[in-house]
Amino acid sequence: MPLKSWIKIRQVFELKNPWWTYRKDDVELPSGKIGEYHFVHVNGSSMVIPLTDDGRLITVNQYRYLAQKESLEFPCGSVKDGATYEGTARHELAEETGFETENVSFVAAFNPYNGVTDEICRVYIAENLKPIDANPDETEEFEKVFITPSELEKKIQSGQIWDGMTLAAWALIKNRLMK
Repeated sequence: MPLKSWIKIRQVFELKNPWWTYRKDDVELPSGKIGEYHFVHVNGSSMVIPLTDDGRLITVNQYRYLAQKESLEFPCGSVKDGATYEGTARHELAEETGFETENVSFVAAFNPYNGVTDEICRVYIAENLKPIDANPDETEEFEKVFITPSELEKKIQSGQIWDGMTLAAWALIKNRLMK
C-alpha cells in the first residue's frame, strides 16, 4: 500500500537570491492537519567528472565559506534560468577546470538533501578534453588537482574529500572507472 501524499494548499512565502529560492508552503498532512513546509528551491545542478586521456580525474580545490576550509570536489554548479543541465555541465567544466569537450555523457542523478531542497543534481562524465582559458566568476577561485581514481578513493577514506555531492557522484559512477 503506498504512503499518503502531502497536499500543497498554497505557497505563502518566497525569498529569492541569484542562486536559490527559500519557500514556505502551507500543506495538508496525511492526518488531515494543516502544517508548514520550509525548503530551498533550485533549478537543479550539474556535476561533471572530467576524465583525462590517461585515466586521471580532474578535481578542483576551492575555499568553502560555511566550513571555513578548502574542499576538493568535482566541478559543479547550479542550473540558471533558461539553461539546461548539459549546458551547465559544459559551462562548469570550462569555468572551473579550463577544459572543454564535445563528449559529455549523462550517467546519474540524485537529490543531495531531500528534506531541505527539491534540487536534482545530474552527473556527467566528460572525456576527450581540450584546454581553454578558464574564467571563473569573482566569487570563485579554483586549483585544479589531477588525481587517479585510486588516489581519490584514498582521499575519501582519509576524510580529505568531504563534499557530499562529490561523494554521492563518485558512489554512483566509480564502478565505471575503477576496473
